[in-house]
Amino acid sequence: MMEPAKSFRDLIVWQKAHQLVLAVYRYSDNFPGKEMYCLIPQLRRAAISVPANIAEGFKKKSKPDKVRYMNISQGSLEEVRYYLILAADLGYGNSDKLSDDLDIVSKMLDGYMSSIRKSILMKVPQS
Repeated sequence: MMEPAKSFRDLIVWQKAHQLVLAVYRYSDNFPGKEMYCLIPQLRRAAISVPANIAEGFKKKSKPDKVRYMNISQGSLEEVRYYLILAADLGYGNSDKLSDDLDIVSKMLDGYMSSIRKSILMKVPQS
């Protein structure tokens, strides 16, 4: 069995989400200048929100709070997904690899949330 994470940085899902943010920054560097105040900051802000909420949720004491922050991260992932679709449709570059990476983070978040929920259920006294 794995040793429990001591920091959010120990979570593989956070590591993958952080890598996604770095990739989003590199991808959006190639957008036209007219997107400097619109799509670029929206996309980056949504991407940053994913690992930021994982980090914030990690320190929450209650399991339902932890799950809530992971769910917020999922919402931000879907926002990123839309911006990637929009950027591709506008001809700003192929985002298939980013979409694949996003899917991986989403599945990992689902698994992490599931394990948190299971740990809640294990501690509920059976009558």
